[in-house]
Amino acid sequence: MSQIDRNKWNQRYAEDSYRKTNPVSLLEEWLPKRPVGRALDVACGAGRNALYLAKAGFTVDAIDISHEGLKLAQRQAESQGLSINWIEHDLDEIYAFEQNYDLIVVMWYVNLALMTRLCDYLAPGGYLLCEEHLVSDQETVGPKNDNFRVKPGALRSAVSGLEILSYEESVETVTSGDSVASARVVARKRLSNKKKFSESGDG
Repeated sequence: MSQIDRNKWNQRYAEDSYRKTNPVSLLEEWLPKRPVGRALDVACGAGRNALYLAKAGFTVDAIDISHEGLKLAQRQAESQGLSINWIEHDLDEIYAFEQNYDLIVVMWYVNLALMTRLCDYLAPGGYLLCEEHLVSDQETVGPKNDNFRVKPGALRSAVSGLEILSYEESVETVTSGDSVASARVVARKRLSNKKKFSESGDG
């Protein structure tokens, strides 16, 4: 399955049929609330979210299975004078991520076991932002195969070790007139007791 995915996305990027350049709205909404730090963009594709993070001043690692997508992303980064650590890797396989990310972003890539592991790579107080296609009985755009969607409640369960700041499941009509079913979560890794005590001003 991973080789099929790699071939599909390589072909799509090589044919220049993927033209999304703006970051996802969830990231645009939440990024101004976060101090600059280290960020990880998982399944980054052609890099639109990673580029946005780097422009905001983050030190960015960005990982994806598609060599062609990463080539496009790197070209864009170089043209804008941005330095991003691009990583080609099949995310069905274990990868030794760096630890203590201040922000981890996962958009439209379903791997709930990986989502749970990613919680461990957040620094105390670090944020995880994720949006996924949601299984729905309504007619919606996106993957036809439910393996590429999350079931209701599944995304929340995958990150239950974090403090959930925002969670939403919805079916919305977008500007094209199509309906999109999605699950969105913003979660934060709890501070250690020691750090909480220090920040309280009592020690």
